[in-house]
Amino acid sequence: MMKKLLTSGLLLGLLTLTGHAADTVALTGSGSTFVKPIMDKWAEAYGTANPTIKINYAGGGSGVGQKNILDGTVDFAASDGPMSDAQLATSKTPILHLPVVAGAVVIIYNLPGVTNLKLDGPTLANIFLGKVTKWNDPAIAALNPGVTLPETDISTVHRSDGSGTTFIFTDYLSSISNDWKTNVGKKTSVAWPGGVGQQGNAGVSGQVMKTTGGIGYVELIYALSNKISFADIKNANGKYITASLDGVSQALATATIPDDFRFSYVNAPGDASYPISGVTWLLVPQQSKDPVKGAALVNFIKWINSDPSAQAMAAKLNYAPIPPAVVTRVLAAVDKIKN
Repeated sequence: MMKKLLTSGLLLGLLTLTGHAADTVALTGSGSTFVKPIMDKWAEAYGTANPTIKINYAGGGSGVGQKNILDGTVDFAASDGPMSDAQLATSKTPILHLPVVAGAVVIIYNLPGVTNLKLDGPTLANIFLGKVTKWNDPAIAALNPGVTLPETDISTVHRSDGSGTTFIFTDYLSSISNDWKTNVGKKTSVAWPGGVGQQGNAGVSGQVMKTTGGIGYVELIYALSNKISFADIKNANGKYITASLDGVSQALATATIPDDFRFSYVNAPGDASYPISGVTWLLVPQQSKDPVKGAALVNFIKWINSDPSAQAMAAKLNYAPIPPAVVTRVLAAVDKIKN
């Protein structure tokens, strides 16, 4: 019923604006590779139900999405890191941050014979700072009693592009390591102390898969779809947690979410909370340049948040839903978009 209402409302809006049956409306988006698997599914499903709407989501990284939305070269963007006040101040119209899904960043590794690796935040920070360089280092061994760790060099892999996945990961490391916070910090793009850079979650996954001793960070679906081992991470309550939809939801439930929806919930409290979790925002201008496109985009966003089939698609890809109370707030914000 909701889908029919949204579709009917869109068609009525387009007829009102144009005075005749609408031609195909093409919406373009770019940004997060973290969320690209579900964006592609949503675009396909929504286009099938609404043949006059074509949605193309290019990915490219959250940094690209943020730049494109500021440049006005896309209709919407997606980012796993919030835009800064300085960035938003350069926009000619307010840009809304609308959370649509939550997910886990996992630590993938390539270590033949080791399938149940455990890591904590301080050790992970020291690995990417270049202070822990061998897999049998005492710091790693202490977390993995009874596991035979090889004297293999650790090869870190990070994102080379502006990345919301990087933002979530470096936000987490900054929350548990003063050394990391002071010397590297949290951004979509940072000056890495070492390692190899690759574009996109897929690039990081591929590099780790072909590098014995490799370690990197990607969104959960990339690890699952490529069957790459990923570590259990010690959370704020001292529990080792395997990344899962439930662990992300448990962490998200603890978050304090402000009116502008720009928030972080890494290293969240709770025995079951997965500590390297974040959300993906759709970045949408509050004032549409094209009324027809604006109406189509509003209906697409409402469908994402309100249609059970859209949320079911996300769950199948191991994205956690936004809590209902927050969805209500998001829909109220969407209603403020001016077409």
